[in-house]
Amino acid sequence: MTTRQSDSFGAQQVLGVGNRSYRIASIPQAERQGLSGASRLPVSLKIVLENLLRNEDGRTVSRADIEAVVRWLDDRGKANCEIAFRPARVLMQDFTGVPALWI
Repeated sequence: MTTRQSDSFGAQQVLGVGNRSYRIASIPQAERQGLSGASRLPVSLKIVLENLLRNEDGRTVSRADIEAVVRWLDDRGKANCEIAFRPARVLMQDFTGVPALWI
């Protein structure tokens, strides 16, 4: 079963590298399309935000979920909702080999 992708903030773009194309979710583009304040988020929350933008389907990830992450700044760092974070890869710490962050 395939899920229909949504793009409430016009963040979906295609990045061409050599002869290959990759689908990306651009935070600066989303901000230009109305997701104001996204560029002020800490890097860790930008990773979460990009993940939500990339996986927005209107059902498991909605426009409201994306806006809630950006509102985190206005809510003084207090979260009052859950989001659907879908890790795609693991970054490892060099010195211990223990996973540091699932992206």
